[in-house]
Amino acid sequence: MAVTEPAPVAPPAAHEGILRRQALRESAARTYARSLPIVPVRARGMTIEGADGRRYLDCLSGAGTLALGHNHPVVLEAIRRVIDSGAPLHVLDLATPVKDAFTTELFATLPRQFADNARIQFCGPAGTDAVEAAFKLVRAATGRSELLAFTGAYHGMTAGALAASGGAPDVRVTRLPFPQDYRCPFGEGGERGADIAARWTESLLDDPKGGVPAPAGMILEPVQGEGGVNPAPDDWLRRMREITTSRSIPLIADEVQTGVGRTGTFWAVEHSGIVPDVMVLSKAIGGSLPLAVIVYRSELDVWQPGAHAGTFRGNQLAMAAGAATLAHVRENGLADRAATLGARMLASLRALSADHPSIGDVRGRGLMIGIELVDPEAAPLARTAENGAPPPPDPALAAAVQQECLHRGLIVELGGRHDAVVRLLPPLTLTDEQATAVVDRLADALRAAERSPYRRAAAGPTR
Repeated sequence: MAVTEPAPVAPPAAHEGILRRQALRESAARTYARSLPIVPVRARGMTIEGADGRRYLDCLSGAGTLALGHNHPVVLEAIRRVIDSGAPLHVLDLATPVKDAFTTELFATLPRQFADNARIQFCGPAGTDAVEAAFKLVRAATGRSELLAFTGAYHGMTAGALAASGGAPDVRVTRLPFPQDYRCPFGEGGERGADIAARWTESLLDDPKGGVPAPAGMILEPVQGEGGVNPAPDDWLRRMREITTSRSIPLIADEVQTGVGRTGTFWAVEHSGIVPDVMVLSKAIGGSLPLAVIVYRSELDVWQPGAHAGTFRGNQLAMAAGAATLAHVRENGLADRAATLGARMLASLRALSADHPSIGDVRGRGLMIGIELVDPEAAPLARTAENGAPPPPDPALAAAVQQECLHRGLIVELGGRHDAVVRLLPPLTLTDEQATAVVDRLADALRAAERSPYRRAAAGPTR
């Protein structure tokens, strides 16, 4: 597919009226609309066309929902087949041929050791509801209530999921250190930092005076997305699996954003070879439509009927679109493609750092990529043995880069502790030409942002 350059901006027209009415009518809680003032009217693959006639390469992909990009033919055909068949579109949690086909395809993609002894619970349509279901499940199975979660985590916006996330204002879980190379909490980085993090976890759980009750479960992301695109080291993940297994603590893997080939394997836990007790799945499994499930070891299946329910558990269109997406990714080796193309993009982005001291770190796995932007002239926040003294994050520069990207027809998102990480989540159908265009436009946007008066007076890192 050829990369289409952005069309000239049209005169003020209908799209400005739509944006103005959105600002007047929608709540202050809206998010993406604030930094991406576009009005999409058509989309195909990686390309979005706005009401003003401009075209954009979409590296947000519905926050990772669109594994195959916008309006992929296999997804549209699957949806049309259900509509044309006359099948009911709403069935609560009744069995249907569409649901059976989805479940069969999903189980075919899961690690065999897990799938052969698993149950599935269909949840409300958002990933955060599936997180809540996972918490209910492990609490019912263990008779315990406390949870273990990690710094930098993001698990959703409902009360329980938010409490387990890194930005929780009211801490109701035990927070454990998530290993990072660039900003290691122990000032070490690398294998040494990950080892200390694992040892800290063991010590805290085994210390009778540690103040940590026996937990109902541990939840982690194989790659933290909102936390700044921090991949969990494989050895550390294996340590977490050993620690939880030996202490009879169910391990919950949140694969809402990392799943369906995104990180270079079908499920991100496959990089380390661990088999969790519970997997939380959403986003891409619905093929662009709302769908969320948990899959878990059958031994945990002790809850009573109705222990977790939801009116919209039976979205037939989402299940059909999801089954088509899962099959297409599996049959066409798109996870391997994501690994290859992601490694190439990471190498290209890291090469930019030689000419851009504002690039503090480039990290990721597969097509889940983050570029942390820093202020190289400011005093470091903390020193690490492996990486020297990282400069402080520069959220103002990141925001300027995002806007410069938009001017160049590239949609990117920000994340990380201080919103200083430029995040790339392109569809798995990304072509070589599009990948090159993404890197080129991002590099051009960075050069422009570095020249602009983006820094706010006396502004430090903010969230």
